Amino acid sequence: MEERLQKILARAGFGSRRNCEELIRQRRVLVNGQIAILGQKANPEQDQITVDGQPVRTDRSFTYIALYKPRGVLSAERDDSGRLRTVRDLVPLPGHLYPVGRLDLKSEGLILLTNDGELANLLTHPRYEHPKEYYVDLEGHPEDEALERWRRGLFVDGRRTAPADVSVVGRKKDYTRLRIVLREGRKRQIRKIAAQLGHPVRRLIRVRIGPVQLGDLQPEQWRPLSKSELKQLRKLKQQKSSR
Repeated sequence: MEERLQKILARAGFGSRRNCEELIRQRRVLVNGQIAILGQKANPEQDQITVDGQPVRTDRSFTYIALYKPRGVLSAERDDSGRLRTVRDLVPLPGHLYPVGRLDLKSEGLILLTNDGELANLLTHPRYEHPKEYYVDLEGHPEDEALERWRRGLFVDGRRTAPADVSVVGRKKDYTRLRIVLREGRKRQIRKIAAQLGHPVRRLIRVRIGPVQLGDLQPEQWRPLSKSELKQLRKLKQQKSSR
């Protein structure tokens, strides 16, 4: 049966559908020897589909990894410039693994790596609103009114952010630590809001994505997800498919 190409690639472990669309745009996908185009359909049982010259398999088993990304490591499979280490460099497992829940270069904490494209889409697409939890150190001491504005939502890049759970964990001499839970994932959202409020981010650590916790992992350490975490993720997939 024919399906959209990005759906086939996601199921084969090439990341979220959005990421697979980018592979097609980059002309890295061929169907029966011809460069694929966005929106194209194919039959994985009959058509020969390749990415970067490698055949696409849709019968692979899935891998799920939790990783502590340190500062200075790129949240990507590869760095086209060849200058930076990537999260993929830190997990010496064979095969294609896609990072879920990207962090900017200066941020650290939990990232998931998987070849389950459906799950990657589920955890990153804004419509599903899965919580992501952070501990954030801000310069200085923001006033309660500023934090209340953050909780209600602020305009960033011309759009209002969704309400957020923002609470004070502690105040030191020259910085404040916040616990922040977001249900959306705009690029550099926390850093932009903090700068807008006049209290730039000193340190940002993500400690949770959906049901998966960073736990006691240290920078550069990684682990397979536990049976309990996998069970909760499978429930999310089942709930999505029943909608």
